[in-house]
Amino acid sequence: MSEHKVYVDFPGRIVIIGFGSIGQGVLPLILRHIGITPERITIVSAEDAGREEAAEFGVRFIREPLTRENHRRVLDPLLGRGDFLLNVSVDVSSIALIRLAWERGAMYLDTCVEPWPGGYTDPTLPVGKRTNYALREEALALRRKDERTPTAVITHGANPGLVSHFLKQALLNVAADTGVEAGNPRNRGDWGDLARRLGVKTVHIAERDTQISRVPKQRNEFVNTWSVDGFVSEGAQPAELGWGTHERNFPRDGKRHDFGCGSAIYLMQPGAATRVRTWTPRAGHIHGFLITHSEAISISDYLTVREGTQVAYRPTVHYAYHPSDAAVLSLHEFGGRNWQLQEHKRIMMDDIVSGTDELGVLLAGHRKNAYWYGSQLSIEEARRLVSCNSATSLQVTVAALSGMIWAMENPNRGLVEPDEIDFRRNLEICAPYLGALTGEYTEWTPLHERERLFPEDIDKSDPWQFKNVRVMF
Repeated sequence: MSEHKVYVDFPGRIVIIGFGSIGQGVLPLILRHIGITPERITIVSAEDAGREEAAEFGVRFIREPLTRENHRRVLDPLLGRGDFLLNVSVDVSSIALIRLAWERGAMYLDTCVEPWPGGYTDPTLPVGKRTNYALREEALALRRKDERTPTAVITHGANPGLVSHFLKQALLNVAADTGVEAGNPRNRGDWGDLARRLGVKTVHIAERDTQISRVPKQRNEFVNTWSVDGFVSEGAQPAELGWGTHERNFPRDGKRHDFGCGSAIYLMQPGAATRVRTWTPRAGHIHGFLITHSEAISISDYLTVREGTQVAYRPTVHYAYHPSDAAVLSLHEFGGRNWQLQEHKRIMMDDIVSGTDELGVLLAGHRKNAYWYGSQLSIEEARRLVSCNSATSLQVTVAALSGMIWAMENPNRGLVEPDEIDFRRNLEICAPYLGALTGEYTEWTPLHERERLFPEDIDKSDPWQFKNVRVMF
């Protein structure tokens, strides 16, 4: 441990909720870069998975599924003023945990805003209430004015989270390369103005995972490189995207929200059944799944420019995810079962034999057409850098670590989103674990090689219309 930098000495306790692939992957990073002894860390998990790994690190492990009824009883003795609650679980309400952390005087971080079980799929709820848009609005409503509240960083994993920091660096890079004076953007108004002056019409969070397992996917099995339950939950939610001011063709199955900031829309079909065209440097042009993620909503909101009460500028923002080949097969089977999860689940880790997770942001519509900036991390490098991680999990876990460190350095900032915190500090911490941090321009557009097939299905006047990006079968 001596060769690794300790970024912050932390005198309190850390409680980790959930200990799947992300919990197991973030623990060695916490012990490496935060000044804390193992006996001051407690893991609370719904399952026994990871108990042996926790014991190897000398960390206390409690198996107790958290529910509406018992979460206060379980967590109250473990949390106090100045402590930290790290939530990397599934099916445990982020809203309930933030409230509890604040009552106890503790800081908080999660990688997505989770509801209690059924919150994503409850058929008694209107579809619009089962969206990440609705969950985000509920979380933002917790904000307290004029009060020094312990810092609670929401949605700070790889994406959502790290990609918001990629976005700011990418905006500065495009400005430098196109001769646009960027200045020193400090707040949402500055960043929105810069994106508008650059002419950014759309932002894809464009990801291609090529990791391969030595064990083929079996029938009735869902295989993934990160949480199966997490992926299935968000894949079953409606597809969501930030809706830009340049758009002229509102989707026939699109719906607007009648509450909140108004930055996003949703489609009347699951994200796991929705494809979009995108591009990454290594993969080239690909079809990705439009899986709902909070960053599509928060980035489009953060970059919104208003003139009076009118929205003058907003980019279209969405996730475009091509997961590992085994996960793609798993999604097809999942959909064919009418969105009922397979009986067997497997997270690829030690069985991965090769591959890279290429995760970044594609900024398009500006003077140089499109620019991708992000991380290209191979499984070989991930294993060399830190134990208990794949390329996919390490991009998440190091971002959770950087968010924790930022919170500990800024302990009374209340509830914040990734877009609102110091991108340079977070990239400084994350960069050594991200493989190649790469920026690349491309002439690709979603009209690439389209005219020879179905020319009537495209809008030639503007390649970056969502109508052109969406794949309609």
